[in-house]
Amino acid sequence: MQQHRARLSFDTLLFVISLAAIVIGLRASSTQYLTPQTGLGYALGIIGGSMMLLVVIYPLLKRMPGLRFLGTVPGWFRAHMMLGIIGPICILFHSNFSLGATNSNVALFCMLIVAGSGLVGRYFYAKIHDGLYGRKSTLVELQARKAALTSQGQEVPLLPELISRLEREEQRLVAWGRGGAAVLIAPLMIATAAAGARRRLHRYIRSALVAAATTSRPIAAQRTRVERVACEYADRRVRASVDVAEFRIYERLFSAWHVLHFPMFFMLLAAGIVHVVAVHVY
Repeated sequence: MQQHRARLSFDTLLFVISLAAIVIGLRASSTQYLTPQTGLGYALGIIGGSMMLLVVIYPLLKRMPGLRFLGTVPGWFRAHMMLGIIGPICILFHSNFSLGATNSNVALFCMLIVAGSGLVGRYFYAKIHDGLYGRKSTLVELQARKAALTSQGQEVPLLPELISRLEREEQRLVAWGRGGAAVLIAPLMIATAAAGARRRLHRYIRSALVAAATTSRPIAAQRTRVERVACEYADRRVRASVDVAEFRIYERLFSAWHVLHFPMFFMLLAAGIVHVVAVHVY
């Protein structure tokens, strides 16, 4: 757990430093210190371009076991994400955060699109993995967690209709996982539906306990505790159903992203080669 938190902290630190570098580059002109043609500005272009080439090692390593002498797949996955952030920042400083010739503009925009796509892909990846660097979660595991919570219903002092109401809400939430044509907005719709389910369940619990307390002194004496336990249990059941629905959605989104990301990266490689040739030949 501590190792996992340290890794997340490192990723957060990298993101903050990168964002700060971009803000500084946008607000403070570096044209008097850096030029794309010579010196440090030229070197940053070479460094950034090399980093963008090195990100290819990760997908090759996954598909070609003979390259395992280069390192481990998890290690290169981490490097893949770092290089995909630091490389574009070097290129932005190389270009002084401004546009140039047509070939350089095409390469720059291709790079920004690929880098942005990488951030989106990382978000999808994190949603379908048990921890960013952990093993992939499976739908069966998520459903098993939900079933375990359901079985706990007999051990919690619940109200008579709560289980049936929970099951109806769960069915509605899990149905969103099918996505359909609205797959892109499904995560937002799931979150909205989950908030509504919690409100309805909490409202039922409160009203039912108030009614029961008028005829039962034990319930009246323990109403606050029973309400808290029942609401917590309902929230866990709703959360488990949301996890199942979101996993289905994000797995589909990640698969679609994967199909689009590779062509965009090869488009970037082509644009980068054209840019380098044009700069050095012409």
